[in-house]
Amino acid sequence: MPGLLAVYRKELADHFSSARFTLLLTMILMISLIMAFMTGSGLRTELEGFAKPSLVFLMLFTSTGAVFSLAQFVAFFGPLIGLVLGFDAVNRERTARTLSKLLAQPIYRDAVLNGKLLAGLTTVAVLLTSIVLLISGLGLWVLGVVPGAEEVGRLAVYLVISVVYVGFWLALAILFSVVLRNMATSALAVLAVWIFLAFLVPLGATAVADGVAPVPAGGAPVSVNAVLRHERIRRTVSYVSPMALYTDATDVILDPMRKTTRSLVLMGPIERLSISRFESPLPLAESVLVVAPLLVLLIAATFVCFGLGYTCFMRQEIRTT
Repeated sequence: MPGLLAVYRKELADHFSSARFTLLLTMILMISLIMAFMTGSGLRTELEGFAKPSLVFLMLFTSTGAVFSLAQFVAFFGPLIGLVLGFDAVNRERTARTLSKLLAQPIYRDAVLNGKLLAGLTTVAVLLTSIVLLISGLGLWVLGVVPGAEEVGRLAVYLVISVVYVGFWLALAILFSVVLRNMATSALAVLAVWIFLAFLVPLGATAVADGVAPVPAGGAPVSVNAVLRHERIRRTVSYVSPMALYTDATDVILDPMRKTTRSLVLMGPIERLSISRFESPLPLAESVLVVAPLLVLLIAATFVCFGLGYTCFMRQEIRTT
């Protein structure tokens, strides 16, 4: 596509040379390294005098430190990376009156938006990969454990899911930058959506589940079907938020002992008799199959957001003055 590479290189250079990217990268790296050091030190203390269990390296990313684990940190604050990179992707060009000059070159209009998305995804991938590599290096020093092929593969899948997850927020921010002409309004709008999906949707899911399938409280007898229905409704409503999709997917990938994305698992007599088979870690390929539906939903949501922004951008009038 003519002009796509030029826009991609220009946007990539702008991202890596911008002061806000440097500040964002420094802040995230500092927080991640502090969390990883505290988690690694705690794990080393707990494992002193014991044989280190298999797949212990993944605990650096899943064990809760002073506040939360690294996976939880990316789930809650990772969207800010995409929002910061994309909230002014198009309206900044309009404000500076460079968009019309850019399109006056032999560059198709869709190449502009595609180049901005690809540059943003590349920046996100570089940022997240750097964080994972730094934490892995710190884990080698603190724990003294070399990750095996299974752990490296799980971290690679975790990186892919994280890039797709942050890419959704990047596509959402680009959509608002296309629809809204003012950069401040665009920033406030994407922050409002993030707060709604991150905090209000989980509360709403619990409220809907309590209203549709209430579970008696106060020690009253509760049937298994009522509990399962309540949990099913809560999970279904919570999947409106990409954060719930990402959290369930990464929990299965980073914890080989998890066999399902469900938080509530009931076992019958046969399962209880053969509980030993549930104690063995799940192979990576099977974990990927478990989270594949959630990853497809994340990818679909990303394409929907970018498709809406693409359609709006292609139909907008761009004036030279």
